[in-house]
Amino acid sequence: MKKITIGNISFGAGEPLALIAGPCVIESAEAALKAASGIKEITERLGVGFIFKCSYDKANRSGVDSFRGPGLNEGLKILASIKESLSVPILTDVHSVEEVAPVAKVVDIIQIPALLSRQSDLLIAAAKT
Repeated sequence: MKKITIGNISFGAGEPLALIAGPCVIESAEAALKAASGIKEITERLGVGFIFKCSYDKANRSGVDSFRGPGLNEGLKILASIKESLSVPILTDVHSVEEVAPVAKVVDIIQIPALLSRQSDLLIAAAKT
């Protein structure tokens, strides 16, 4: 099995457990920072690696009027702030080819949502980062 390293966290055979966790969507900068801080405190105490996962936009909500998040620009500012202040790697998802370049400048892992995983242009753009 190939070993993959993100920051100081490695994934692969023989590597210790690591946790990718966080709220589904950024509700606010304060809520995201509180969640990331709390998870980091627990994982450090347990000796578990931690990657913070949170989305700036969730279009797949139960209703068209549901809260989707702060959007790309504000969301990336929040994620960058968490990454810098807590020194944790960041994972978020992208929804279009246009989002890939700005997201790649901030996060450590780009995730493609399952419903978009057949869009080859999006997969290729993310892979090039």
